[in-house]
Amino acid sequence: MTNSNLRTGDTVVVIAGKDKGKTGKITQSFAETGRVVVSGVNIVYKHKKARSQKEQAEIKKEEAAIDVSNVQIICPVCKKATRIAHKFDENGVKHRACKKCGAFIDGEKKSKSTKATKKESKADAEKTVSKKEQKAKTFKNEKKDNVLKAETKGVRGAKAMVDSATTKRRTPQAKTQGK
Repeated sequence: MTNSNLRTGDTVVVIAGKDKGKTGKITQSFAETGRVVVSGVNIVYKHKKARSQKEQAEIKKEEAAIDVSNVQIICPVCKKATRIAHKFDENGVKHRACKKCGAFIDGEKKSKSTKATKKESKADAEKTVSKKEQKAKTFKNEKKDNVLKAETKGVRGAKAMVDSATTKRRTPQAKTQGK
C-alpha cells in the first residue's frame, strides 16, 4: 500500500512511459495498488466477443491505470509539474503545497471544511467539560448530604456514611459463628 498525495480531480502530467508529456485529470485513484486512471492517457483496446447471434462483437477504447510514480501534479499557481510538500496554514491545518513556488494546492477547499469542524469540536469539548463539572458537583453534593445524615446518627454511623460516599461500595460483614 503506497501513500499517494494525489487525489481524484488533480491535474497531472505523465513523466514516464508511452504517453510521456500528456496531461489530464485523475478520474480514479487506487491507493491499495498505487495506481491512478488519468483521462486521455494509456488508452487500451478491449475486445468483446459475441456470445450469441443477437449480440454483436465490438472493440472498446478504455483508459487503463498507470503507476503513481509515473505522474506529477501540476501546480495551479505556477503551472509547472512539481512534487508535493506539506505545510501548515495560519489555522494550523495541514495542506498540500507546491515544492517550486510554495503555494497551497488545495487551500480553499480544505480550509472551509476544517474551520467548520474545528468550531464543532470546540463546542463538543465545552459540552464534555461541562458534563464533567456537573458530575463533580453532584458527587460533592451527595458527599455533603451523607455527612449531614451521619452527623444526625452519631459518630459510629458518621464514619460509615462518609466511607460509603467516597468508595461507593459496601464492605463485607464479619461472619459470626454461633455455638
